[in-house]
Amino acid sequence: MTLTALASPLSAEERPAKELFGAKRLPAKMVTAPYGSYAKGCIAGAVAIPTDGPGWQAMRLSRNRRWGHPNMIALLEQFSQDAQQLGWPGLLLGDISQPRGGPMLSGHASHQVGLDADIWFTPMPDHRLSAEEREKLPFTSMLDKSKFLTVNSKRWTSTHARLVMKAASYPQVDRVFVNPAIKKKLCETWQGDRALLGKVRPIYGHDEHFHIRIKCPEGAPGCKPQAKVPPGDGCDASLAWWFTKEPWAKAKPNPGAKPVKPRYVMLSDLPKACSTVLAGASPASEQEVTYRGGSAATALAFSGSDRSAGGAVEAIINADTTLPAIVPIPIPRPFH
Repeated sequence: MTLTALASPLSAEERPAKELFGAKRLPAKMVTAPYGSYAKGCIAGAVAIPTDGPGWQAMRLSRNRRWGHPNMIALLEQFSQDAQQLGWPGLLLGDISQPRGGPMLSGHASHQVGLDADIWFTPMPDHRLSAEEREKLPFTSMLDKSKFLTVNSKRWTSTHARLVMKAASYPQVDRVFVNPAIKKKLCETWQGDRALLGKVRPIYGHDEHFHIRIKCPEGAPGCKPQAKVPPGDGCDASLAWWFTKEPWAKAKPNPGAKPVKPRYVMLSDLPKACSTVLAGASPASEQEVTYRGGSAATALAFSGSDRSAGGAVEAIINADTTLPAIVPIPIPRPFH
């Protein structure tokens, strides 16, 4: 069905934006610039992280989603080195962005401007994975599926916690998204700088991977930033809300309502610059826009250089405390 859609003779104005951006195999050879927001935008001049590095391996290569802003690629390379210093064998990289960003054919609502990246909770193995292994290696959930929103203590380790908190420690990182159960676990157990916990945000899913989001880069007026993270460590009523019935309640059907035909995001819904990005010329090859480092000692790509609140969260959950007027608005739940 996807191939049929991509071969459709419909004009760009008539086809969903996800088909247009999903069909591009290489980035626009333009000055690097993100346009729009994380969930409605595109990126010019994206670069690819190599499929393999001294501290990472890229997964699900068939998706062609290892493209991003140079700031993100540099961060991932730095993070891979820092992770190994923590005792983590190396990173398995999930989706970053498509070559020109934009809406994806499947999977994400965000990851559209090259400033988001997914990191598996599975550590890198001690051998280079084959292309087939990268496609088929299953995810490993950090949750105990027999209990409601509970971390599996046999899988979750202190190194997992240090890895997530290291990601949150970089000044250019705006948010790190994790499952609510993982956020709660960190609230209960983290003994380091608790000011960083505020960057770690609970959201649906994200029990098999965590999601790093960096800030709009300086000198990118077309990039729309998110609202600032609320003050505090986030180990409060906004987290307790996830442990109520409200976030998980099924929508009540309206017998009298007429079926609503889904409306896809169109190119006209994106910033005007995205039309130019979509039409831009491609580089001669992927190698031209992929960083090729030397040994692990070489410079990084594009880089120049005690109180636990866990009990408080439990108390709020158990007491069924009235929640504040402003609570996190969940993104649409992924299709199964």
